[in-house]
Amino acid sequence: MSEPHGTEPPEGTTQRLPVVDHQEEPENGDGTDRSESPGAAEPGGEGGRVGRFWSARRVPAGIVALLLLGLTGLFLYDIVSVRAGRPGMYWRRELAEQLAERPLDDTWVLVGAGVTAALGLWLLVLAATPGLRDVLPMRRTHTGVRAGLHRDAAATALRDRAMEVAGVQSARVRVRRRRADVRAVSHFRELDDVRTDLDAVVADAVGKLGLSRPPSPSVRVRRPGRKG
Repeated sequence: MSEPHGTEPPEGTTQRLPVVDHQEEPENGDGTDRSESPGAAEPGGEGGRVGRFWSARRVPAGIVALLLLGLTGLFLYDIVSVRAGRPGMYWRRELAEQLAERPLDDTWVLVGAGVTAALGLWLLVLAATPGLRDVLPMRRTHTGVRAGLHRDAAATALRDRAMEVAGVQSARVRVRRRRADVRAVSHFRELDDVRTDLDAVVADAVGKLGLSRPPSPSVRVRRPGRKG
């Protein structure tokens, strides 16, 4: 028997909550569901491979912007000063004289050119490389969603799985872009048996990380060193 609207049930009784039915989307003529996104990629398929994440690089960009702003303001002040009939800044006149008098094979000229070339090369490398090497891209199962896994988190997950193998006393894992190094110490069981089980467990764990380019596992097992 339902409660009349506008009244509250007495204390100590159980109130039944309303159930909301989710209406299913109608199917197409071929029997497929319209709610499925046509752009969704199958997990593990070729469409799931994605590139690395690009770093914003706010610190290098901020430093370069501040340097350019300072130099531009300094030169602008010097130009305005010269236009007003005052002599140019001493450092600019001295720099112009030094550049006019010093030969190209002078030590300071070569040092300045080397520093400038190194700085330009560094900026070009930053502009051409994505950065964020610590974030591993994951498989893209939906077109509008991108996900990444930090290397430390991936190493922790692999280490937890490695510690589940019987005979493993301790384990160290280092995850790189192309390889996952697992170093384990076994205090009982045969090393070959432990290595075989560890290879299978690590390979399964790497596959379940959901990475776009799973690293190749490299497993090594040894006995613990003698104390003292």
